[in-house]
Formats: sequence, C-alpha cells, structure tokens
Amino acid sequence: MKTISVVENIGVPKYKQIISSIESAILSGEYKRGDKLPSINSVKLRFSLSRDTVLLAYNDLKVRGIVNSVPGKGYYVKSESIEIAQKIFLLFDELNAFKEDLYNSFLKSLNTNIEVDIYFHHFNYDVFSKLIYDNIGSYNYYIIMPANLNDIPAILDVLPQDRVYILDQTRPELSQYPAIHQNFKKDILTGLVKGLHLLKKYQKLVLLFQELKQPAGMFEGFKMFCNTYRFDNEVIDSLEGRTLVKGEVYIIPDDRSLIRIIKKIKEVEFTLAKDIGIISYNDTLLKEIVEGGITTISTDFNKMGERLAEMITNKEQIRIENVNNLILRNSL
Repeated sequence: MKTISVVENIGVPKYKQIISSIESAILSGEYKRGDKLPSINSVKLRFSLSRDTVLLAYNDLKVRGIVNSVPGKGYYVKSESIEIAQKIFLLFDELNAFKEDLYNSFLKSLNTNIEVDIYFHHFNYDVFSKLIYDNIGSYNYYIIMPANLNDIPAILDVLPQDRVYILDQTRPELSQYPAIHQNFKKDILTGLVKGLHLLKKYQKLVLLFQELKQPAGMFEGFKMFCNTYRFDNEVIDSLEGRTLVKGEVYIIPDDRSLIRIIKKIKEVEFTLAKDIGIISYNDTLLKEIVEGGITTISTDFNKMGERLAEMITNKEQIRIENVNNLILRNSL
C-alpha cells in the first residue's frame, strides 16, 4: 500500500496523514478520477489503526467532494481538485431577485476554497425531506431556509446540530439551531408605524397573504397594526377577480402580484399613490425604478449574506435578527 503512509510520533494525527497521502497521490497522477481507494479494513490492518480513524479520513475527503462511496463496493476518487476545504449545502425555498442578492453576497464573503451547492424545495415537504436525506454526511455545513413547512425539526434531527444554520424564517421549535433571520411580526408592524403619516390618507389596508408561502408573523403584525390604529383592513390570498377601490393600500409580499396590481391600476385608469397605494415586501433594484419607485418593507439581504458567511467562517453558534427598514418611495 505505497499510496498511503502513516508514521508514528511525528505530531500529525493519523487520519490527517491518510488524507495527505491520498491528496498527494491525486496530485501526482497516481490516482485519477474513478480509481478505487484501498478499503477501510485494509488500511486499518496495514497500520494497526481503528476503523474510526480511517473512516474519519475518508469521510473528510467525501465531504469535500474529492471521493464518493458506493455501498458494498468502497470509496472512489470523484474529483482531482483537492483545493476545496469545505462544502456547504444551501437549501432555499425558491429563487427570486432578493434571494439572488443574498446568495451572491454569501458567496462573495466566503473563502475561495469553500464550495456551495444550492438546492430548492419550492415549499414542498417531500422535496425538502428528500434533499436532506440524500445529502446526509456529504457536507460540512447545512444552511436551511425552512419557510412554513411543518415537521421540520424531525427531518433536521438526522444532521449534526452544530452543522445546521437556519436562514430567513425561524420558529420556536428550531431555537436550538444558530440562525440569521427576519422577525416578520415586528418588521411589518414597525414598518407600517413608520409610514403611519402617509397611511392615514387612505381608507383601507389590504394584505395579500398566501399562507403556504408567507410567514405567519407577517399576518400577525399586520393585524396588530390595524387593530392598534383602527384601520379598516382585509386579508386576501389572490388578486384574481379583485375590483380596486379608490383609497385602498395594498401590501404585496410577492413580485408577480406587484406587477399584476400595477397593471390593474393602469387598466382602470387610477393614479398610483393618489388613488391606490402600494407597499411591497423585499427591496430590489427594479423597485427603485418601476413607476417612479415602489415603497418597500425590506430586510438587507446583502447584509444577511455577509453575516451568514461570517457565522460559518467563525463557527458562531448564535441567533441574529437581520436589520429591516421601511423605504418610502412614490407608491405611497
């Protein structure tokens, strides 16, 4: 077994010597993609090691994407690139403009030898659970955006607790995990209070709220504001078939519905802000421009990505509420 070398009393852990030996063999061309590594038992017997020591080395290489395992057959070289020090599993609910900002900010703030694989569950519990179970043991860290899916703790229990980070939405049953998240109840309440002087010019507030996709805190904060300041209000789940009435303010969490309501306003020849007010959720560059600017309640997704990268790099086990602001523009 010339490829692997393990020496006593040199101050380097034996599992790291196994890793270094295999990396050197890959760099020299002795091992190429698809080649089989010595079995765990053969390395164990050759150097009088425990099975756990050899397994620790092979799992490190597996997590970094350098080798893969085939049940019943053994370990094989998967990649000839050994520069990757860590791999991160990033599970989003869906991709949109502001989450793309978060993702790009996160990547930019990480060390260059960290590889990130991004997945999407699209608010589907079965897809969520399959992605988790299919990737157990394949990554150093798991960043999870749980959205409103139920029974998430039972699935996450299969992962090492100190390797899981919760992103964007959290809840009491996930409090054992480090997180960087929004406080949706407080954020919408605070944002509406900041815009109270403008909202008083309207007769009714309408929240477009889809229970599957929007966090419950958004609904709770909206209702608390309306009850406290005595606003006539309504919660709807769709704009389909909706007749716009002058004096309404629509709070729109998703961008498709934002475009639809702007189109409806034009069709009935109303004037944005004067006849119908709009508050969007989650700021993007487009919302600075469309119709002279759309008022938004938004967290700082670039800051969220940067801070998440810091948490991973520094192995911080903390929970952080990301900053949120009301950005006033011409739609209110």
